[in-house]
Amino acid sequence: MRDRWQSIGVLAGALFAVNVAARLVTRFAFDEEPVAADRVSLAMFLVIGVILAVVTFGRARRTPVALWGGDLAAAVGAAMLLTVLVGPLLVGNNPFAGGAGTFFAQLGLYLLATGAGVLVGYLIATALGVDYRSQQLKRYAEGQSVKPRRPVRR
Repeated sequence: MRDRWQSIGVLAGALFAVNVAARLVTRFAFDEEPVAADRVSLAMFLVIGVILAVVTFGRARRTPVALWGGDLAAAVGAAMLLTVLVGPLLVGNNPFAGGAGTFFAQLGLYLLATGAGVLVGYLIATALGVDYRSQQLKRYAEGQSVKPRRPVRR
């Protein structure tokens, strides 16, 4: 159980670290340029999506969705709360400075980026036939074709 929570924490920490890096780059390199700051934010969301796609692809190969789905949801939830509530404090801003609209827009964008990353990773694994369920079905089909058919006696 400890390993399960540890992997959730590491993933949440990695996602938060990407956000902190993007905030620091925006703060020190592009403080006065809103277009460049938007591009850094877009790059941050793309990196977060790619990280989650890779993690999802790896987990989809080894275990069923029921085991890793909750873990990813917990990691994304923790990282989202850290990103929205703690991230602005690290660069000297108030999390609620932009108002409720900005706050909820951040939540929505984060959920959209993470959801897209998880979906892309799982769809790639499924399309390639390397996910856990596809492998189970493949083993079942091979096992059924090997066994000879039994004649029925009446």
